Amino acid sequence: MRRARGNPDVVIFMGSDSDWTVMAKAAAVLEEFGIPHLAIVSSAHRTHDRTVRLVKLFTRRGTRVFIAGAGAAAHLAGAVAAVTPRPVIGVPLASSPLSGLDSLLSTAQMPSGIPVACTAIGEAGARNAGLLAVEILAVADRRLERRLESYRSVLEREVVAKDARLQRERRQIATRGKVKI
Repeated sequence: MRRARGNPDVVIFMGSDSDWTVMAKAAAVLEEFGIPHLAIVSSAHRTHDRTVRLVKLFTRRGTRVFIAGAGAAAHLAGAVAAVTPRPVIGVPLASSPLSGLDSLLSTAQMPSGIPVACTAIGEAGARNAGLLAVEILAVADRRLERRLESYRSVLEREVVAKDARLQRERRQIATRGKVKI
């Protein structure tokens, strides 16, 4: 992980160290794009004062985006958003018997005036949180925007290549299936 010294562009909060297996996907995206970031374990409920203190500290230091992943109905993203004017992206985690539905609802159902962007549950959500953070930062960074455009071009080429493979395989199956009588 590319660790920032004192002034990361993005800070990833997790309610528990067990959340790292999922939230590492967000960090991997930030690493891929060269975004200085930190990952911190701090609970909205068990270490509330610490969480508030850290969010305020990083806001003062210039952190531009916060990502918060938590499971159950723990609402780390909302706790972070309550004390910073910076964008907060919430990642619901599937760590309860409700498989993340409780996390999804607690993250998405923010009261008017304190927004939290909410991604999908789990690894796809963590990866998308990283990408959304990059997109937010790219608004003021043309070089980063070009890297995002290149990234999306790669995704497009991969899909087109997969379709070409599928079409070849289907033609081969169809050709083999034709029998002259």
